[in-house]
Amino acid sequence: MAVAAQAKALNVDATIAELKALFGDRVSTAHAVREQHGKDISYHEAHLPDAVVFAESTEEVQQVVQICARHKTPIIPFGTGTSLEGHISAPNGGISLDVSRMNKILQVNEADLDVVVQPGVTRKQLNEYLRATGLFFPIDPGADASIGGMTSTRASGTNAVRYGTMRENVLSLQVVTPDGRIMQLGRRSRKSSAGYDLVKLFVGSEGTLGVITEITLRLFGTPESMVAATCAFDSLEGAVNTVIQTIQSGIPVARIELMDTYTVDTVNQYSKLTLPRKNLLLLEFHGTEAGTKEQAEMVQAIAGEHGGGDFAWTSQAEERSRMWQARHDAAWAAKAYKPGWGMWATDVCVPISRLAECILETQKDIQANDLYAPIVGHVGDGNFHLTMMVDPSDPTYLPRAEALNDRMVARALALGGTCTGEHGVGIGKIKFLYEEHGEAVSLMRSIKKAIDPDNIMNPGKIIGPIN
Repeated sequence: MAVAAQAKALNVDATIAELKALFGDRVSTAHAVREQHGKDISYHEAHLPDAVVFAESTEEVQQVVQICARHKTPIIPFGTGTSLEGHISAPNGGISLDVSRMNKILQVNEADLDVVVQPGVTRKQLNEYLRATGLFFPIDPGADASIGGMTSTRASGTNAVRYGTMRENVLSLQVVTPDGRIMQLGRRSRKSSAGYDLVKLFVGSEGTLGVITEITLRLFGTPESMVAATCAFDSLEGAVNTVIQTIQSGIPVARIELMDTYTVDTVNQYSKLTLPRKNLLLLEFHGTEAGTKEQAEMVQAIAGEHGGGDFAWTSQAEERSRMWQARHDAAWAAKAYKPGWGMWATDVCVPISRLAECILETQKDIQANDLYAPIVGHVGDGNFHLTMMVDPSDPTYLPRAEALNDRMVARALALGGTCTGEHGVGIGKIKFLYEEHGEAVSLMRSIKKAIDPDNIMNPGKIIGPIN
């Protein structure tokens, strides 16, 4: 073991020396820089890379990968560091490949409703750039994440109920494979029957199969009218049943989000709002002025059947933006409410008909175990989250929180759901993968081993060891 460790260290040293000769001061071994690149915003323990390289082009990514492949040095792709399951940590050391400087919007094809971007472009940057075209990109996972990171984790967000996730909105990719080849996957056409769908293989692969260097995305026309609404409920059950009936009724709602009373309380304090301190649905409708008015009235009627009140809606862009920013800041609001506590954000997703059962059982579980874990959710597609806050002064708290997470995942799987609707697997949810996918995990390992036989691409993520 000592000999193997020594050989590994020599390989890493040789890798860093070659990279420094090629990239100069764009290779950093400073502790502060490595620390920033070894810890995301999850509770997972930090694992620092041995060095960080800041690439500025596809060709530079290729050079980094070729050097690392020659020395069998791990590569961990890095965008903005906002992942939630330890995706960017480096448990085996290696090189953090930061693509944040690859932030150019390369081509907007307005007539075809698509755009080609580099992986370091962030979602807010993209929509700001598109503003004058009358087009927008709808996927919004809360944080101002990079498009490369969103593609790698198959991100979604509040608009997914209408516009889908990254899986539906990535048309093609350019990637650098573990052996250093540049490959184009997919085409700009909206459909194809030609060969294996390698685009979908890489979307959600979390950097374990290669480095994404360009992404072609679907765009959508900005609706004539956007109307946001809130509706308060005394019971969580009433709010969730409203969601289920709304979706089953075929109302084309663009966003339908849930915040429980704990979340509303913290959001009001953090974002300086005066939302009713009840279980709250936040909704948005897209279409014509007449259409959005009709949709809002239909949902209001459904909500009334389930105890919903205080229905308020607005078409003012500033008010809508403020409301949705507050929703996106819900996790930070919980953190501010419990200063000094750790934050563990987790999620599951179930079929819409089982949503009420899963959420209500989880709520009972939280209360029975005296935990602080506000519930929020992209409930229009059956996805909800816990922002579990962990008291560092109580040694029993983290184990109880972990047990809660395990039971929530088991509950979701038993109801036909998944261990993660959008956070991804990373290192945090590997243990649930076999229970969800069974023998198919061995097929995933075979694919990984065929593409990355030396296991240099973000090793230890999704499927764990491949040997």
